[in-house]
Amino acid sequence: MIDQTVHMGLLFDFYGQLLTEKQRLFFSLYHQDDLSLGEIAQQYGITRQAVYDIIQRSQKTLTNFEEKLGLIKRYVRQREQLERLQGRLRELADELSLAAVSESGRRRLAEAQELLAELIEEF
Repeated sequence: MIDQTVHMGLLFDFYGQLLTEKQRLFFSLYHQDDLSLGEIAQQYGITRQAVYDIIQRSQKTLTNFEEKLGLIKRYVRQREQLERLQGRLRELADELSLAAVSESGRRRLAEAQELLAELIEEF
């Protein structure tokens, strides 16, 4: 399971633009800028309870989007598959380094590894 802080960050990255401006702002201040409820309340002249309610409503909204759309679940699964594929390519490269493989074969394998590494980086 993903760490709660990371999960909240992913929810915000994937679905944050679907929140209201105020929800986005308070969610970001609380989860990303690490401000306390009291600090946010003081800064915006509202009660801590109001800040808490907005953040809770934001989290519930983001969670509902994930439950319906499943983009984070899909992202995590695809990233894990890419990393497993990268591991398999490394194993294959190690095995082929012991075998008599043409230079062009080694070069193609290295290119495949580089492409996969770039894909994982962009992902």
